[in-house]
Amino acid sequence: MLIIPAIDIYNRMCVRLSTGNFSEITEYSSNPIETAKQFYNAGAKWIHIVDLDAAEGKGRNNRRIIGSIREAVPCRIETGGGIRSENDIKEILKTGIDRLILGTVAVKKPELIAEWVKKYGQIFIAGIDAKDGLVRVSGWQEKTEIQDVLLAQELKSRGIRGIIYTNIAKDGLLKGPDIERTHLIAQKSGLPVVLSGGISSEDDIAEVYSNAEAKGIAGVITGKALYEKRINLNRMIDMYEHGDSSEEQW
Repeated sequence: MLIIPAIDIYNRMCVRLSTGNFSEITEYSSNPIETAKQFYNAGAKWIHIVDLDAAEGKGRNNRRIIGSIREAVPCRIETGGGIRSENDIKEILKTGIDRLILGTVAVKKPELIAEWVKKYGQIFIAGIDAKDGLVRVSGWQEKTEIQDVLLAQELKSRGIRGIIYTNIAKDGLLKGPDIERTHLIAQKSGLPVVLSGGISSEDDIAEVYSNAEAKGIAGVITGKALYEKRINLNRMIDMYEHGDSSEEQW
C-alpha cells in the first residue's frame, strides 16, 4: 500500500485546509520545494501536489513551483487543481509530471476523458471529492447532485486510470478516514483507489492497511497529520510499502 505525502500550495505557501474551507487555512511552510525534498529523503515514491490557487479559479496558479519541485526530486509526482483544458495538460506535462488529477472537468465534461486518454495515454487520475455522497467541484466550493459512486463508474468507462477519493467532511480534521466509502468506490468502479482525508495517526494507516487488499485501496494520502508530526513518514513507508506492485498499479 502506497503512503503518499501531500503538498497543497496556496499563495506560494505549503498549507492545509479544513474540510475544504478557504477561510480556514493553516500555513506549514514557505518553501514547498524543500518540503518535497524532505518527503523524498524520507523514502516517498510518490508526492501528491494540489494547486489550490488554480483550483479556486481566480486566475492564479503555482505551476512554476510545481515545475521546480519536479526538478528537485526524482520520485513520481501527481498533481491536480485547475486542470480544465488541454492547454493546462500541455503546460503541466512539459514539467515532467507523472500523473494528472482531474476533478471539475471530470464532472462537468466527462466526455473529454476518453479523448485525452487516447491522445496522452493513461496518465489521468480522477479526484472525486464528496460530502454526504455528493460530489463537489471548483476547489470543493460548488455543490452538485452527482453521486460519487455513479461518477466513479462513469469515469471507469471513460478510461481513467484510478481514483483519489476524499470525504470532504473528514479532510483536515484529524478524526479518522472514511474506509467504508472508499471501499464502496473501489468496489463499484473496479479501479485502484487511494484514500484521502482524515488520516490522523499511524493507527489510522494501520487500519487502512489491514483492509487494503480486501477493500481495493491502493494507498493513502496524508497531509496534516504528517505536518503536525503525528506520523513518521519513513517508518510508515518501511512498514506498509512492500515491493513495487502498488507503485506500478498506480
